[in-house]
Amino acid sequence: VQLQASGGGLVQAGDSLKLSCAVSGGTFSTYAMGWFRQFPGKDRDFIAAVSKSGAKAYLSDYSVKGRFTISRENDKNTVTLQMNSLKPEDTAVYYCAANPYGSSRSEGGYAYWGQGTQVTVSS
Repeated sequence: VQLQASGGGLVQAGDSLKLSCAVSGGTFSTYAMGWFRQFPGKDRDFIAAVSKSGAKAYLSDYSVKGRFTISRENDKNTVTLQMNSLKPEDTAVYYCAANPYGSSRSEGGYAYWGQGTQVTVSS
């Protein structure tokens, strides 16, 4: 299973970005999908997850609620993270991941990871 994340870049505070993750080599609908981010020198943090069907979505209790939205399109094998009202503290490398067991806030259940995409928010 291969995951390819895209959509990162350099934006200004208050802007929006949409990250996409294309999944290939497996049956997409059998994986819950998640997004994590990693600040320099830190462990990866959970941001959001969506269930296999897309019916349920979970967001971190961190600062992203109300600004970030996760969704998936099973017919396109894609999961997206819509990020609005970006802040400089959102600057990080963002990773998508696939979990065959179900939606989880923990890294441990995610069997497959994308390569990461850099998001930089200037003030």
